[in-house]
Amino acid sequence: MTDASMQSPETGRHTISLTATDERTQKRARAEKRFRSYGLAAIGTGLFFLVVLFTSILSQGLPAFQRTVVSVDFTLTEPQRDEAEGTLFKTKAYSNLFVTQLSKELSERGISVDFDEAAIERLLGKVGGTIRSFYAENPGKLNEPIKFDLTASSRVDGYFKGRVSRDTIQDSRFLQKSDLDLVDALEEAGIIKQAFNWPFIIGADSGVDNPGGAGIGASVVGSFFMMVVVLGLSLPIGVAASIYLEEFAPQNKFTDLIEVNISNLAAVPSIVFGILGLAVFIQFMHLPQSAPLVGGLVLTLMTLPTIIISTRASLKAVPPSIRDAALGVGASKMQAVFHHVLPLAAPGILTGTIIGLAQALGETAPLLLIGMVGFVARGYPDGFLAGFTEPNSAMPAQIYTWAARADVGFYEKAWGGIIILLMFLLTMNIIAIILRRRFERRW
Repeated sequence: MTDASMQSPETGRHTISLTATDERTQKRARAEKRFRSYGLAAIGTGLFFLVVLFTSILSQGLPAFQRTVVSVDFTLTEPQRDEAEGTLFKTKAYSNLFVTQLSKELSERGISVDFDEAAIERLLGKVGGTIRSFYAENPGKLNEPIKFDLTASSRVDGYFKGRVSRDTIQDSRFLQKSDLDLVDALEEAGIIKQAFNWPFIIGADSGVDNPGGAGIGASVVGSFFMMVVVLGLSLPIGVAASIYLEEFAPQNKFTDLIEVNISNLAAVPSIVFGILGLAVFIQFMHLPQSAPLVGGLVLTLMTLPTIIISTRASLKAVPPSIRDAALGVGASKMQAVFHHVLPLAAPGILTGTIIGLAQALGETAPLLLIGMVGFVARGYPDGFLAGFTEPNSAMPAQIYTWAARADVGFYEKAWGGIIILLMFLLTMNIIAIILRRRFERRW
């Protein structure tokens, strides 16, 4: 048996061997290896930046879920309450009582430190008002020892978390260097400590002067009501429009124009929808400004193109044989669509809808134009219907507001809000994946 590269007796030419690797094959193999290397490098670069991103978010945001609290046992007798209520400055009287009992507790533990009511106010805020409000709501707690867990100011919290030190701090109305002696004494006595920051998750914004008491709970409620509006409008309108365009609309220049405009609307910057919402819903229709209803309407306009495109793709993915079989056994066009095509396309429709909602949940630019960033959500709505019409904020808008403030404590809260927002987005994407795998049909 001769090798294929030997000279052929008929032609006198040399043929290429099947076992030997020629130069062209080697060049192609090297190109494939380079392409594989480029792909691996691209994946590695993407994973690296993803790790850097999540590491930055977690390192900056996790401290927001810890707060510094002062746990003090306080007992108010009825004569003390009557005396405090009989004074002109009632809140100051309650603060003085708190200072007296705190000094006594420190002395019993063998700790000596000088402080006054002003120092307590810099460390804990208006303690007297908190105590007075508690006993006004719970008069039966008089003469009983009550443990008050009071949130420390943002600068004291920063002292525990390393943002503030004795070398960098400067005396101000917020904190003085001498106040750190009291903080160290409270720490030595076990009175001040770190605890999980539940008020951050369930609370509301507290204004520009109190980053320690700021919470994102009210903004979460505002985002929820907006998503209810978006889901209630974008899903039926988007699915109905997709079914008509894909199954019933005649193929002519008018429908082609509609399809092109839908694709173009999906690429329009979101702030343009905010301008449209400001002009139509607020200035023309006079709907309440900063209300989740208006925010939901604006986000519905922004989400509709995404839902229509994904729904049409899902309908198109259903094999034509399904339609032909339904029509062949006597079903009408509408019966074929709603009884056969639509159920089979439902996984893709639900997935596209959830992805559209996740996109809307993280939008900030449209909310800038309707006032949801300028409004500070200080509380929860009074009822379900009021949740749509009363002014409120949203998670991305609240994060933007905190990031724009000067205090470092608000910047920390902004990173914590990003973690909560990412958890919502991750949950919605996981639901989309589960629905797609649960109802997906392979052809």
